[in-house]
Amino acid sequence: MVGVSVPRVTLPATGPLPQALLQRLQDAGGRARPHPGRSGEPRTVVVGVDGRSGAGKTALAARLTAELGWRVLALEDLYVGWHGLAEAPPRLCREVLAPLAAGRSGRYRRYDWHAGRLAEQVTVRPGGVLLVEGVGVLAAPCADRFAVRLWLEAPTPARRERALARDAGSYAPWWDHWARQEEALLGPVGTRPPADLVLDTTATATHLEE
Repeated sequence: MVGVSVPRVTLPATGPLPQALLQRLQDAGGRARPHPGRSGEPRTVVVGVDGRSGAGKTALAARLTAELGWRVLALEDLYVGWHGLAEAPPRLCREVLAPLAAGRSGRYRRYDWHAGRLAEQVTVRPGGVLLVEGVGVLAAPCADRFAVRLWLEAPTPARRERALARDAGSYAPWWDHWARQEEALLGPVGTRPPADLVLDTTATATHLEE
């Protein structure tokens, strides 16, 4: 989405996380309490972390998990292979987040990238804060329910270098194909889904790997 002004901060490579980010996340974490009047039904607060490939989503999720102790769901586990970007966000809503919103466990089949097939069923229990990260998270049909929506971005050359280095060459043949799927789902580079905070991860390119 273009033309919408949202707060923008730089994510440092090392040291404390930006206060603007921490404040939003701490506010979200404070909402993870039982629903009043629903017999203690667990409330699950969802934080969405999106950005194009190589933007640093997984690295930020690991950093936040270490600091805040939150659970993480990687949307990568819901992509059914290199052609499966568009189908994953609706699956996230239908199989995981809708049940959690009703106080029930979400369940999905994890995709095994090495075997090239669906693997075991994963159960996501309700309650607490769930951080969901991956390309397309903020394009999910239910993204307006997220407590915080984070968008990460960095220049395409930095993203590409980071992503290809991470996967030891296995990603290289698929970079252009995946980028076309990103464009179809998210729009051209320079556009983004609605977000509450934009994080510039350029400075982390040589320090963090997604």
